[in-house]
Amino acid sequence: MKKGQQTKNNILQSGARIVHQSGYNNTGIQQILKSAGVPKGSFYFYFRNKQDFGLQLIDYYANFFYSRLDNYLQNLDNSPLNRLRSFFSEFIQELEDNKCQGGCPLGNLSQELGDTNEVFREKLNQIFLQIRCKIGEFLILAKEQNEISDKYDPQDLAHFILNSWQGALLQMKVSKTMDPLKNFDNLVFKTILNQGGHDAGPFISTHKHQ
Repeated sequence: MKKGQQTKNNILQSGARIVHQSGYNNTGIQQILKSAGVPKGSFYFYFRNKQDFGLQLIDYYANFFYSRLDNYLQNLDNSPLNRLRSFFSEFIQELEDNKCQGGCPLGNLSQELGDTNEVFREKLNQIFLQIRCKIGEFLILAKEQNEISDKYDPQDLAHFILNSWQGALLQMKVSKTMDPLKNFDNLVFKTILNQGGHDAGPFISTHKHQ
């Protein structure tokens, strides 16, 4: 990777961490520069202003999710439904390790900016549509392999799963418990998706037992 790209990625990585913790509006450019260890000129070389940085930050977050989804989608060692469940279980484990803090950075930005900044709203909406389509790819394969009932439309299911996940994350943050995410996993993968289809198989929890 070229030095210039490394510097830009360093700024985005540092900014991503701070925005995830404090929110977009509560994050100043100076905070990002200090964390990244770069001069102010470097920031404005890669980003026109804070909004441009924020929009590129959304792409940075989105590419992280796309990459994870694609990695699970391409792992043919497991069934499509189990691959999708493993994708979510990885995040559930990380959130448990992080004591229910943080949540989804894209969801957080949507709550913070969806009603106040039309540019951000449109960008975030397009990202969520793309994530929903990728979730739908798992479900299309699951339907082809008779893992889920023919009565379900994969894209409708993908919409429901994404909405349920974001709602569960919101409840996790205010309750400070993993119960909403465990409820999401049980209802989506053990109950709803198993009706009329084959059992998605036992879920091997990575949670640490006391």
